[in-house]
Amino acid sequence: MTGKNKFGFGTLDPSPSPRRERSVGPMGAAVREAAESLQQSTEAKVEQRRRNAADAKAFRVAQDEGRILVDLRTTEIDTDDLPRDRLELDQVAVSEEMEELKASIRARGQREPIEVYLDARGRYQLKKGWRRLTALTQLFQETGDTAFLTVTARIEGTDDGTAPDRVSRYVDMVEENVIRQDLTFAEMAQVAISAARDPLVEGEDAEAMVGRLYASLHKMKRSYIRSFVFLLTELDGAVKWPKAISRNTGVDLARMLKAQPERTGTLRRMLEACVSEDQQTEEIAGFLSYGQKLRKDGAKTAARPQRREKYELAIGSLKVTARDGECRIVSKRDFTVIPRDRLERAVRLFEEALKDTPPIEPRIKPLDVE
Repeated sequence: MTGKNKFGFGTLDPSPSPRRERSVGPMGAAVREAAESLQQSTEAKVEQRRRNAADAKAFRVAQDEGRILVDLRTTEIDTDDLPRDRLELDQVAVSEEMEELKASIRARGQREPIEVYLDARGRYQLKKGWRRLTALTQLFQETGDTAFLTVTARIEGTDDGTAPDRVSRYVDMVEENVIRQDLTFAEMAQVAISAARDPLVEGEDAEAMVGRLYASLHKMKRSYIRSFVFLLTELDGAVKWPKAISRNTGVDLARMLKAQPERTGTLRRMLEACVSEDQQTEEIAGFLSYGQKLRKDGAKTAARPQRREKYELAIGSLKVTARDGECRIVSKRDFTVIPRDRLERAVRLFEEALKDTPPIEPRIKPLDVE
């Protein structure tokens, strides 16, 4: 079969004819560009919204975790909710260390933020950074520079939206100073005592509170703190300079009072009468020395097979005979010529010296019996 039809024409070429290109006019080009620009703008806005949402979520997480720093006025922050972990705050406020901190802030600004939380009234309460806040307050009072009215702070946050328990705030307060070894054992003990007495903390005594507040410390250090807790609790405010008591002295005192509880009242009266830190140190040293002597004498007495019914000794011109319930003093002196008040005073000193107390001669002028 041929490829021609009856009219003698060959078959037509089946390939399509080339399409004529149509040029885009000015209006079409403008519409196309507007459409492309709108699409790109929409995609950019969608991406920006996605980023904003991610940033907002990250911010909320950081805020809940207390990682957001804000600038607050120092006058917005109260310090009366948590008892401070430092004793003798007035002395710390005027110490050389405070002056050094102020010089650093004056030269370089505040380098470390403080930490605060909101109380039930909606007021900011200080949790960490008492020295920094105090330094800024003092600098404003001294210079009048309003730059020192602003403090950088981290606001307490929580992962679950609920406020941390009271003990956690105590732990946060002492954590920094404990790590820096900037607290004495007396100060750490006082925090435990204050936390145990806090009406918002339930079911913990002071010694048990040590385990919660200082769980990160070695058990030996916690033992030292418990010794100071016992000491400060038993003496009930009689220690006027607790920071002056060294670790070993505090542990020895606590051990002695546990072994000889009847002497607690004597030590309390001695410390209440102290008028200086040096005198307190001397009184404690004398108390410990006398207590050790009593223990040794008691051990010797316990080792004796039989108790003597009496013994005699001579002191100068005096002859003393001692027996159960009787102490007889024989002398050539006529005691009737000694004024009654002087004789009574001598007897009172004699009676006081026989009690379980350290020697009192260094604190009381001896009588003139010549």
